[in-house]
Amino acid sequence: MMLLKHLSIRSGLLTGSVDVPPSKSIAHRAIIAAALADGYSLVENFIVSRDMEATIEGMRRLGATIKINDEGESLEISGGSKIKSPIEIDCIESGSTLRFLIPIALVKNREAIFKGQGRLVERPLSEYLKIFESQGIEFSLPGNRLPLSVKGSLKSGEFKVNGGVSSQFITGLLFALPLLHGNSRILIEGELESRGYVDLTIDVLKDFGIEIRNKAYKEFFIQGDQIYRSRSFRIEGDYSQAAFWLAAGVLGNGIRLNGLNIHSLQGDRVIADILRAMGGDIISGDDWIEAKPSVLKGIRIDVSQCPDLVPVLAVLGTYAEGVTTIENGARARLKESDRLHAIAAGLNKLGGDVTETIEGLTVHGARELRGGVVDSFNDHRIAMALAVAASGARGEVIISESESVKKSYPRFWDDFSKLGGLVYER
Repeated sequence: MMLLKHLSIRSGLLTGSVDVPPSKSIAHRAIIAAALADGYSLVENFIVSRDMEATIEGMRRLGATIKINDEGESLEISGGSKIKSPIEIDCIESGSTLRFLIPIALVKNREAIFKGQGRLVERPLSEYLKIFESQGIEFSLPGNRLPLSVKGSLKSGEFKVNGGVSSQFITGLLFALPLLHGNSRILIEGELESRGYVDLTIDVLKDFGIEIRNKAYKEFFIQGDQIYRSRSFRIEGDYSQAAFWLAAGVLGNGIRLNGLNIHSLQGDRVIADILRAMGGDIISGDDWIEAKPSVLKGIRIDVSQCPDLVPVLAVLGTYAEGVTTIENGARARLKESDRLHAIAAGLNKLGGDVTETIEGLTVHGARELRGGVVDSFNDHRIAMALAVAASGARGEVIISESESVKKSYPRFWDDFSKLGGLVYER
């Protein structure tokens, strides 16, 4: 597996077929739900990545038994609760692990310490802090930075959550509240962004026997004293990762992606619609999508429901004719890097014309990119987006901290090479 500190990419249009890795978003949810169930569950179509390691180890600390098979492609999970406080959970750089597990740790009057690395230590936890204060849960978060220490017991009731900060807070509560005695309601203040992620949570919970009542994304009703039920579960392909190959396909010589559910609830499935709106030639079957070489035109894109697509959309805009405007993407600034700044800086260094706004990007396209040294900001999605940009550049592109892809897609560089990408160690 190719995981090097710095990689050099030489111009070469990509083509071929690739098996899309399993959805990281669904994998987080399936692991947690299986770990909260009594009995044995089998989770299939899995790959080990840094984020997955964080959630697996976190649920082990919370009492589950989790075994990764020898090939690293499936998990055997048995729920449990025989643990002693305090629990220490290292979320590494996974925001999902952090925000999903905090409420779960407080279901049974536990004391827990949550640690993290990189920019995760700065990710906002304001929605949970408000709940801690209202319910008398002890907590410590010096300087609003991890580590976070919590002690107490989450109680059922009414929870007001800002819909514009992160859907991860809602998902965390949706995991925990069904286990409490008494019914609960989550009331959404403002508009709920990234609705697709909440849909994924509710869908996975239903598979494991938990019912959530969604009232037009303004209120979620959760009956208490529910029981998670063990089962076999297969993870579908990841649209947020597929987006890079779809982009490479329309900009290159065509790529077919296998293992995608065209009826998926993943919010990033919208990438296919965005590409079509830009003039992309996209065809699909029941479990595959193919992107054919296309001439793209700039459009206006609202990314409030798909912020993870921002980096690759900026690359598409750079190669498209006209202007691409990316709007409502302020939350992209709060990811593993400030992604609005990171992708703008990288593309501009290669000859692009990208301007940051407070909540988005303005991309002037039809640019001929050149070689250069670009910074991934140790962000997996920035590294992958710049790789797609580099495949069409004139000259060698060196991407720093290219091993950051191990956070979500450890075999990315191998698949890039398989599709004809010219990758060299620096």
